[in-house]
Amino acid sequence: MIRVNLLAGERSAVKKKSVAFNLAGQKMTIAASLILVVTAAGIGWRYWSLTNQSKRLDEEIAAAQQETARLHSVILQVQQYEQRRAQLQQRVALIEELRRGQTGPVHMLDQVSRALPPMLWLTSLRQLGPDGAVLIEGRATTQTTVSDFVNNLEATGYFKKSIDIVNTAAEPIPGPPGELVKFTLRALFQTPADAKAVPVANVAPK
Repeated sequence: MIRVNLLAGERSAVKKKSVAFNLAGQKMTIAASLILVVTAAGIGWRYWSLTNQSKRLDEEIAAAQQETARLHSVILQVQQYEQRRAQLQQRVALIEELRRGQTGPVHMLDQVSRALPPMLWLTSLRQLGPDGAVLIEGRATTQTTVSDFVNNLEATGYFKKSIDIVNTAAEPIPGPPGELVKFTLRALFQTPADAKAVPVANVAPK
């Protein structure tokens, strides 16, 4: 009678299955470990990248804040400069106005003296207001002399046309020619900046 040892074969098959299962488990363990390592490395790299980006953004924000502070200082300096320039312009305008006010009467007296014909003299010259109106009073030997004086004033270019002869009156005197013409004129003087001086015409030499 022949007896076959089946138990040894079964044991060998079970042993092979156990070895194969262990190998599969080791592979799965290694694969899981690799996945964990890769995942950890990816998370670490991402964290490092985000940290660097955060630092870079913080530096850019700090630089932008410094630039903003610098520009704010520059803007304040520009505003102060504009205020000082406006003040200087106002001062210059005031000085120029004062200069015109100072030179106006000088030019007026100069032009009036140049326009005086022979045998005419002035007794009063008054400025009536800020518009340049003046009142001129004087004496002349004839009515024609007064007319020549008016024409000469208008010819200077410093007096707006037409000059008004407010009144004329005969004033007796003890000696020749026996009487004088008393006159009053009203004229409007133009500042040198508003009028161009022209040579006085028809003025006889004194």
